[in-house]
Amino acid sequence: MKKKIVILGAGESGVGAALLARQQGYDIFVSDGGGIKDVYKKELLQSNIPFEEGMHTEEKILGVDEVVKSPGIPEKNALVKKIRLQGISIISEIEFAYRHKGDSKIIAITGSNGKTTTTALIFHICRHAGLDCAMAGNIGYSFARQVAVDPKVLYVLEVSSFQLDDIKTFRPDIAILTNITADHLDRYEYQMQNYINSKFRIAENQREGDTFIYNLDDEITNRHINNYPIKSTLYPITMSKELPQGAYLTNARMHLKWKGEEMKMSIDDFALKGKHNQYNSMAASLAATAVDIKKPIIRESLQTFQSLEHRMEPAGSIKGVLFINDSKATNINSTWFALESMDRPTILILGGVDKGNNYLLLNEMVKEKVKAIVCLGTDNSKIHEAFGGFVSLMADAGSAEEAVKAAFRFADKGDVVLLSPACASFDLFKNYEDRGEQFKHAVKEL
Repeated sequence: MKKKIVILGAGESGVGAALLARQQGYDIFVSDGGGIKDVYKKELLQSNIPFEEGMHTEEKILGVDEVVKSPGIPEKNALVKKIRLQGISIISEIEFAYRHKGDSKIIAITGSNGKTTTTALIFHICRHAGLDCAMAGNIGYSFARQVAVDPKVLYVLEVSSFQLDDIKTFRPDIAILTNITADHLDRYEYQMQNYINSKFRIAENQREGDTFIYNLDDEITNRHINNYPIKSTLYPITMSKELPQGAYLTNARMHLKWKGEEMKMSIDDFALKGKHNQYNSMAASLAATAVDIKKPIIRESLQTFQSLEHRMEPAGSIKGVLFINDSKATNINSTWFALESMDRPTILILGGVDKGNNYLLLNEMVKEKVKAIVCLGTDNSKIHEAFGGFVSLMADAGSAEEAVKAAFRFADKGDVVLLSPACASFDLFKNYEDRGEQFKHAVKEL
């Protein structure tokens, strides 16, 4: 008899899982409590996959063998609680895809900051080396869609904590944990430990012979790493000391040590600038080495990588004022790293949906780098409270266009206008991409 599964949520993750489930011969039903985007609805209809939107029919959901839950649906959701009470297994889409990946290898990257850049950089290196690979997960296509539509020998996956929450057997051959800083605490009962546990799950099913790359300089990671029974081989990255194996920086050179071999490269040759990107480049280089990519190819790839859209992306220059789109900075630490890499007076565009932000963490960096702040959100009171005492130039904006105009008024020749919101975007925009696109459009219009 066919195994019955329900897929909760019909975004990229849910529809990807549905396509894979249909291909693998499961008896499936897709249920989304909100509206389904036309592009996804069309795919479900074309593949003859039964679905509902704007509701959840419980009798269709509570009698199945397994539920694939989209990462956006929290554990406290009433329907999720009912499914748990019934004892029905709930898995994430990456777990479902993992079961059908065949002999393919996986490099999986998680972390509070840097995971998207590190994922894209590893993919760039692997593609440059001619490997049959795809980049998927929390970036681009869902893992399940990739497995269903265009299976590869190697998957480079960006993986969020929400995706890791519902894994059972998911096991990357190479796991990377870039760092852990307070983020998404609203989803983890405001308990930092719950979030830390979630991030470390990336390594929980790894075996001897697998690789776990982590940041030795990240205080939280380092403090907790010995609390988990990690079986894989540890490869740390650091800027604070020499290592017998792993990657480290000393005298502006990267040293990569792997099984008795060493590669050296000047950080001036890295296409990605800024201290945080030096960590990303070290992690990516180790991952590439772990899949046997030759050193000259790694070196060349680090020199030719283009930065990502919405991540420290130059958006134009007007009368000597540079505009930078860092809309993907949806937490405090991302914004801290962005400010840290600024070497010109900065007008910071900040704000949106606050996920429990502690703005005090930005105080020193703002005092050092920022001459004006434009608040872009429906409720900016916390930002005014945090910085009003020492940033004299502040303005509120209700749209990207207003924010760009206000920032430009504050700017002098040689300044930078940096959109790095430290918040989610759902108050004024569809998502961070929409926020970044509107920002870039407003700069063009100016």
